[in-house]
Amino acid sequence: MAQSLRRSATDRSIQGVCGGLAEHFGISSLAVRLIFIVIPLPINLIIYMILANTMADAPRTL
Repeated sequence: MAQSLRRSATDRSIQGVCGGLAEHFGISSLAVRLIFIVIPLPINLIIYMILANTMADAPRTL
């Protein structure tokens, strides 16, 4: 079953976008955050805002 792309409910700094991408691809959220730092400033802000608005929230669990 394919895992859908969702914002993280547990690994979130601002919106959970980097944590959600890390969970989806099975890598460290630190690595995803470093990738966002390496991307030039206007482009990474646009990408992050688009992902934050289009990715669904992960279901919250206890």
